[in-house]
Amino acid sequence: MIRRFFAFLFIGLAASLLLCAASSSRWDRVPAKEHARANPLAAHPETATAGALVYREHCAQCHRSDAMGDGRKKPPLRSDHIRSATDGDLEWFLRQGDLAHGMPSWSSLPEAQRWQLVAYLRSIQ
Repeated sequence: MIRRFFAFLFIGLAASLLLCAASSSRWDRVPAKEHARANPLAAHPETATAGALVYREHCAQCHRSDAMGDGRKKPPLRSDHIRSATDGDLEWFLRQGDLAHGMPSWSSLPEAQRWQLVAYLRSIQ
């Protein structure tokens, strides 16, 4: 009886964690206006190259130089999650951060550098 109780408890907790993970992996928190934004620097070929420098300086220490994360708390940036996001989603997320999950806000970076970073993330997909 007790084993069954703990088994159901475990299954319930696991399902809750999966639901939380699924909901946090969507871009549903991004305001529609931000979601629709296009990268104003996307037409410039040097934008992704500049974004690689920004990535090395600010992102590689957590997400690794290959952008594959650590498989635990630092998620990979070469993923369907990133591919499915709009440029506006990515820039908004960089600006807002997600401290609850260890992602700092990069609002202190100039906007142009955030867009360069978005272009770089697109280029490595």
